Amino acid sequence: MTTRFIIARHGNTFNKGETPTRVGARTDLPLVQSGLEQGQRLGKYLRDNNLWPDDVYVAPLKRTMQTAAAAGLENVKPYEGFKEIDYGPDENKPEDVVIARIGQAAIDAWNADGAVPNGWQVDVPGVIKTWVDFADSLKGSNKTTLVVSSNGIIRFAPYITGDFAAFAKNHEIKVGTGCLCVFEEQNGQWVCTAWNVKPPKEEA
Repeated sequence: MTTRFIIARHGNTFNKGETPTRVGARTDLPLVQSGLEQGQRLGKYLRDNNLWPDDVYVAPLKRTMQTAAAAGLENVKPYEGFKEIDYGPDENKPEDVVIARIGQAAIDAWNADGAVPNGWQVDVPGVIKTWVDFADSLKGSNKTTLVVSSNGIIRFAPYITGDFAAFAKNHEIKVGTGCLCVFEEQNGQWVCTAWNVKPPKEEA
C-alpha cells in the first residue's frame, strides 16, 4: 500500500469576462458554474486514476467546501489551518489595483518563492508548520488523504518535501483553480509525483 497526500485548489469564483480580485480569507465567495464543473472533473479524475481519498479535509470556506461537494467527496472534515491567507489592504481588490500598490516585482516574488508582499497577513512559519505537521501525521497510514484549499496556502505545501528551494526552482508554486497535486511517501519522505495537474474536460 502507498501513503498519498493529495492537495487540490478550489474551482473558479469568477465567470469569464468578470474582473477577478484577490480572494482571501475574509472574502467568502461561492463557486460559479465553471467552478462547480471543475469540482466535478476533480472527482472524476480521482476516481479514474485510483486516487479516491480515504479522508478529506477542507478549508472552511464556501469555495472549498463546494468544490469538495461537486467532486462527490464524502465525510468531509473542515480544517481551519488550511483556510486562505488574508491579503490585508489588497483583500478583494482587482489585480491592477494591487500591483499599483505593491508593484509587479512583489507579485513575481510571491509567485516565485512565496515572499510575502508588504501588508499581507501571512504567518509563514505557522503555515509551513501546519503543512509539515499534518503531512507527518499521515506517514505510514497506507491511506490516501485529500485537502482542498486555496492558492495562497497551497504554495507552501512543498515544504513537506524538505527542500522547498529546490522545488520552487523546478516548479511554478502557484496552483491553478481546480488543479491538484500529489505527494507519495517514499522511504519516510514526501515526494511530489504530480503538481498542478488540471483534470481534463470530457470529450464531446
